[in-house]
Amino acid sequence: MQTRNKIFDDISQLMTNAMGVAQGARDEAETAMKSMMDRWLADRDFVTREEFDAVRAMAQKAREENEALKARLDALDAKD
Repeated sequence: MQTRNKIFDDISQLMTNAMGVAQGARDEAETAMKSMMDRWLADRDFVTREEFDAVRAMAQKAREENEALKARLDALDAKD
């Protein structure tokens, strides 16, 4: 039967604890960075994707209406 050395067990436990602390620090840093980026973006008045898509749809509809009106005007001009 092989016995493990107490020093190696202590070092192994220390490394395991250090990895846990490092992971916790990483998670905290990610959360802080995300919060900072969210605040920065909010201060810049960027629009959301939904707002952008809504305005793009309105612009497309206006473009189509303009083309239809232009076609009607061209047809009326052709009659004269």
